[in-house]
Amino acid sequence: MLPTFNTKGDILLLEHFSTLFDRIEIGDVVLARSMQNPKQTVCKRVLGMGGDEVRVRQSSKLGPGRTVLVPEGHVWLQGDNPVNSTDSRHYGPVPAALLRGRAFLKVWPLHEAGFISSKIPDYP
Repeated sequence: MLPTFNTKGDILLLEHFSTLFDRIEIGDVVLARSMQNPKQTVCKRVLGMGGDEVRVRQSSKLGPGRTVLVPEGHVWLQGDNPVNSTDSRHYGPVPAALLRGRAFLKVWPLHEAGFISSKIPDYP
């Protein structure tokens, strides 16, 4: 999730109610069980919900410029650094059941502490 978060040292607070009660929204930063390795947890941003059409801009296995319909019960996840992120562009929509929680507050480092924005970055 660079540049939004540093993978070494940033500490985030996570809440689980949004995932338990289907309150995840587009732009939310979530933690999810990895589609490639179920023992790993990934941090990504929600760019699409069930029923949404998502346009893939960066090259991927799906092909750049392609539009994908996110199935019901799934989400489309992407990292904030699309050039260096393995995400839904590579493995497709993610079952919502794999979501673990929504990150809402960055508490470390202290000089960067604050609520996490749900604003979607301008992807190239």
